[in-house]
Amino acid sequence: MRTHLIVSLLALLAAAAAAAEPLVVYSGRSESLIGPAIERFEAESGVEVKVRYGGTAELAALLLEEGSRTPADVYIAQDAGALGALAEAGRLRSLPGELTGLVDPAFRSPEGVWVGVTGRARTIVYNTDALTETDVPTSVFELTKPEWKNRVAWAPANGSFQSFVSAMRVTHGDDRTREWLLGMIANGATDYPKNSAIVRAVGAGEIDLGLVNHYYLMRFLAEDPGFPAQNAFPSAGDPGALVNVAGAGVLRSAKRDAATLENAHSLIASLLSEEAQEDFAARTFEYPLVAGIAPPEGLRPLDQLEPPAIDLSDLSDLRGTLDMLRETGALP
Repeated sequence: MRTHLIVSLLALLAAAAAAAEPLVVYSGRSESLIGPAIERFEAESGVEVKVRYGGTAELAALLLEEGSRTPADVYIAQDAGALGALAEAGRLRSLPGELTGLVDPAFRSPEGVWVGVTGRARTIVYNTDALTETDVPTSVFELTKPEWKNRVAWAPANGSFQSFVSAMRVTHGDDRTREWLLGMIANGATDYPKNSAIVRAVGAGEIDLGLVNHYYLMRFLAEDPGFPAQNAFPSAGDPGALVNVAGAGVLRSAKRDAATLENAHSLIASLLSEEAQEDFAARTFEYPLVAGIAPPEGLRPLDQLEPPAIDLSDLSDLRGTLDMLRETGALP
């Protein structure tokens, strides 16, 4: 039934493609991750898509600055916080219920203005030569204890880490979050530029633990099944168990003509199609968010994860999180 609805929508909307202007997409997801799905949509629908790639936060700020003058029709973000910021500013349009209804309410806007496309779980990656899963703390708050001094890696400049800190602010408040950041710094947390560098260092035995998204390890294991690292999932409700999403929304400015708006919806329908969801799972190792599509092999099912009970739109205060990271010295 789900696939039939999406195929029908694509077929209906593709009829307007010839009359529409090119669809303009601002993408905070890199071309290597989202490009194949966009190319497939172009081939199937006949709609021309022009994509501007950049950082998720950078493009969200640009969209807020451009306001109603933006040429963008669709915004694709790598985290829900940026989508939430645009929603708060009234920059996103309501999506059709047949699109938002494909995804669990936890992974879409309560107001129906953005929808998650893939899921990304926060984990603690650990070196299997040095530790067993039972050795790994079940809460990120335990990482400030003396036994983990100089043994933990993090990436404060990374957008996913910043969203995790935003989640901690939502669930535990600014004072507790600030205390945790200062505790991590005092405990010798090692700064890495990005998640992949952390996983590589953990596998090499340079560091015992790292705070990362789940799929980075999956990529290493795909190349080398003997890579000496595994993911541990923090306990239920812990901010370290956050499941964030990459998602999409349609800009209010996408109203030059009816065909453009319909094609914007059609693109999002394509990203939520069975083919695209299975491709994301196989190629990027992210969680499909449309029900009934299996996660990557060897990955704990999404419904077995227990993230903190928050509205992902509430991760929108990136400015406040960045100010806190700089104030504490986690960021220069």
